[in-house]
Amino acid sequence: MGISIWQLLIVLGIVILLFGTKKLRNIGTDLGGAIRGFKKSMNDEDEKSDEADTLEGQKAEQTQADAKTQEKQKS
Repeated sequence: MGISIWQLLIVLGIVILLFGTKKLRNIGTDLGGAIRGFKKSMNDEDEKSDEADTLEGQKAEQTQADAKTQEKQKS
């Protein structure tokens, strides 16, 4: 009932014909870089939150987050 291996191979063949292997390789590289950047930013954020144990640090982060949210809403 599900998708068989032959159906997946046919879809893969069509995608390769449409986009070419070079473009697919570039897409994979870009996607990998984006994932690495996301993981790095998440780790950096965790380290920052560990340093901001005081109430003042938490208020400063909230103020920055509110400012960024307002900037995004304006654009």
